[in-house]
Amino acid sequence: MINNLPLKLREYIQGRIIPQYVNFDKAHQINHVEKVIDESLKLASHYDVDVSMVYVIAAYHDLGLCEGREFHHIVSGRILLEDETLRHWFTDEQLLQMKEAIEDHRASNKQAPRSVYGKIVAEADRIIDPEVTLRRTVQYGLSHYPEMDKEQQYKRFREHLTNKYEEGGYLKLWIPQSDNAGRLAELRKLIANEDELLEVFNRLYINELEGK
Repeated sequence: MINNLPLKLREYIQGRIIPQYVNFDKAHQINHVEKVIDESLKLASHYDVDVSMVYVIAAYHDLGLCEGREFHHIVSGRILLEDETLRHWFTDEQLLQMKEAIEDHRASNKQAPRSVYGKIVAEADRIIDPEVTLRRTVQYGLSHYPEMDKEQQYKRFREHLTNKYEEGGYLKLWIPQSDNAGRLAELRKLIANEDELLEVFNRLYINELEGK
């Protein structure tokens, strides 16, 4: 599907936008944005949407991390809207819709995304793969709370998983065609097994410290 996008747009995104992710924490590197792009395009095939818009929304969705985590979704939307180069391919109305989709992608948002574009990128950003999700959670803790010792890191790790992924957690899934529902059930089963969860944490923690 990506090969059907305008060549100059692809060149711009791949040459100027995606490389910016190298400056972010380990959980939000180039491999993350590429996965979100791939998953967004996959989900887009189920809807009557502008694929170029989906592609760009996914590419820009975490750029706001350059100003910190808390409001990154708002900053990311602003970065997209202020990028004059995008006006070669999109109207003001499209750019505004794309900005809103990015603002709506954050998992902790209490309101549903305002458009199908927001639902697509929000769902794609979930990419619930137990191993990847747990590794990214460890990476985030080590990157943002380096002063914590191993016991404190595990406590943060466990609390984050509980608050986000367990029944009643703030994570919401929006696209029924996504594979995330089954993967979420698998992850919840692992979270409920304290011994197994601790074993996985210990492995990932050591691997990260050793740079594996």
